[in-house]
Amino acid sequence: MRDAFFFGYGSLVNRATHAYTNAHPATARGWRRVWRHTPIRPVAFLTVHRAPGSAIRGLMAPVPGGDWRALDAREHGYDRVAARGEIDHPLPDAPDVALYVIPEGKHGTPAATHPILLSYLDVVVQGFVREYGPEGAAHFFDTTDGWDAPVLDDRAAPRYPRHQNLDRAETRLVDVALAAREVRIISA
Repeated sequence: MRDAFFFGYGSLVNRATHAYTNAHPATARGWRRVWRHTPIRPVAFLTVHRAPGSAIRGLMAPVPGGDWRALDAREHGYDRVAARGEIDHPLPDAPDVALYVIPEGKHGTPAATHPILLSYLDVVVQGFVREYGPEGAAHFFDTTDGWDAPVLDDRAAPRYPRHQNLDRAETRLVDVALAAREVRIISA
């Protein structure tokens, strides 16, 4: 059986948050990231929406044997959507690729009651820095909407279950990017 692949555009870009091997940098054409929340989670998280002419970088990896159970459980709250033909990647063939989307009508705009966790954002940015360098992190910020949402500073006591420790340069990169966008930081 041929493996199917996922395309990660947020925390799945950070290889330290999963055990999927043989991952490759990839680009999804016609998509853009946005911060959203749903009633099933107390905080905001990333999703994507169709955006003709846009492209986002990410990471794709095989789901061994097409066994999506563990990944679907991790990505609860999302629908898995086929994206074959929309992903640019280095593989010689055209595998089946899916990405996770919060469907329209099932999400809202983040607010102080559903903020972005800084520990989650840190993980995402660290993944982009490790895959694409600082320019990749800048691309992440530039191709993500919803920066008017507040960010909850939970670095001292991370609430994100897959949080990672950032080095000084990674931390500074996140902090400078948030300041440049005048993102409101709220205390935990």
